[in-house]
Amino acid sequence: MQIVETTNEGLKRAYTVTIPAQTITDRVEGEIKKIAPQVRMPGFRPGKVPANLVKKMHGDAIHQDALNTTIREAMDKLVADKALRPAMNPDVSLGEGYEQGKDAELTVSLEVLPQIEAPSTEGLKLEKLIVAVADEQIEEGLERIASQQQRFETKDGAAEDGDQVICDFTGKLDGVEFEGGKAEKQPIVIGSGNLIPGFEEQLVGIKAGDERTITVTFPEDYQAAHLAGKETTFDIVAHEVKAPAESKIDDDFAKELGLESLEQLRGLLKGQLEQETAGMTRTAMKRSLLDQLAAGHDFDVPPTMVEAEFSQIWQQLTHEASHEEDPEAAMKEIEAEKDDYRKIAERRVRLGLLLSEIGQANGVEVSQQEMSMLVSQAAQQYRPEDRQRFMEYVANDPMMAAQLRAPLYEDKVVDFLIEQAEVTEREVTRDELQAAIEADTDGETAEAKKPAAKKPAAKKAPAKKADADKAEDGEAETKPAAKKAPAKKAPAKKAEDADDAAVEKPAAKKPAAKKAPAKKPAAKKAEAAEEGEAKPAAKKPAAKKAPAKKAAAKTED
Repeated sequence: MQIVETTNEGLKRAYTVTIPAQTITDRVEGEIKKIAPQVRMPGFRPGKVPANLVKKMHGDAIHQDALNTTIREAMDKLVADKALRPAMNPDVSLGEGYEQGKDAELTVSLEVLPQIEAPSTEGLKLEKLIVAVADEQIEEGLERIASQQQRFETKDGAAEDGDQVICDFTGKLDGVEFEGGKAEKQPIVIGSGNLIPGFEEQLVGIKAGDERTITVTFPEDYQAAHLAGKETTFDIVAHEVKAPAESKIDDDFAKELGLESLEQLRGLLKGQLEQETAGMTRTAMKRSLLDQLAAGHDFDVPPTMVEAEFSQIWQQLTHEASHEEDPEAAMKEIEAEKDDYRKIAERRVRLGLLLSEIGQANGVEVSQQEMSMLVSQAAQQYRPEDRQRFMEYVANDPMMAAQLRAPLYEDKVVDFLIEQAEVTEREVTRDELQAAIEADTDGETAEAKKPAAKKPAAKKAPAKKADADKAEDGEAETKPAAKKAPAKKAPAKKAEDADDAAVEKPAAKKPAAKKAPAKKPAAKKAEAAEEGEAKPAAKKPAAKKAPAKKAAAKTED
């Protein structure tokens, strides 16, 4: 094999690689000999089909496989012989005039990772902002749980806004019952907005024992196509009317949540608040650490990596803009800052490379056990029948494995650096900690760096009878979980949820799932754009596509 370097400028490299025809021919002949004993052909005993007939029957396919294998081996040899560290998969093209029996001439172009001297871990100084959990915060949490863990008591008289009606209902379209439109002794809170528009409002004034028929029109974008935009009727039979009752915060209240005492609930709430602020504290320390690294290092980064990072950020931004009240205005706003987001992508790639070098220089690794857990967790996004195929796909695709590994690897390197740093502690309020996270860094605010980041939803405490170990989430709901109409394909929810599905609000539509390998794991959002990721160099392209992700029963846009 002959290798000739044609470009060596900065991080760009290009080569012409010539693979002798005899190398490919030898591989083809070897493969024919290997499969000949397995070929069956009329007129020949098993295993006695002549090699020339095997070649005539399967020669083209065997040659293509041999050529592909030889090219992959040539790329491996090129990388090894030239000691290359590809930033992304090399661009390989075969000469247009190639024919069987001729030398294969390849044109290869790629970008390599820059040579970076791992920075010293000495001299790093960080401030750890500590937030003490105040009793007032715990009391506020208890009040919040009590307000959401709403209790109802039976009342006489007509139902009013805010009351709960226990009723049976049967939905009909053109006088015929439709699937998913029937329920028995269903609790409905008037004004909750859980059901389709117009349903709950027409229960005002109903009394226990009353029967009435209401008329409602399903939304145009309702997920069940046969009901979308259709006028339907529901026959209602009211069994009981209940009024909201005050929830007394005491041991009995805690026991309704599946706990032993109010003191235990207080302890769980305190632990949750401490965990939340500890996460914020680490975010502030990590941001300060990355700012110190970014300020002390400026080197060229591969444009293809920057473009890939920018594409991911931009895709997240445009997706979020499309769900704003005024999508056109939102798009104009981010378009005006497009160059800034490209700089963020460049910073993120540079920091990722720095962290990777630091990690390698100091023996930071992701263990095989940790990697197995990452793959297993990622596999849960797919249908059960596709999970094993996804895990095999990751095992055979270094690029996808690197994408899954990168966030954990980065966190481990950051933890290593925090351990090496000189850390001083200072007690602050929660608001001061939040302000520190959003403060100016490198001349631009963290909020400006953050591509339309959304705050995570508050965690919810256990519902009644929940296990005590689930209570740490801190909030609870008395309302039954919203049940969605059956999906056309393997829905995540079970079939028994269909009883009252048809009167629920339609779920927001989710963009079509992308097939792996993506530029980065889907679970990794652009909100961390300013923080950087350690990205190992990409290797061979995937030969297969990963299974499509399972359909979500509910989306959160």
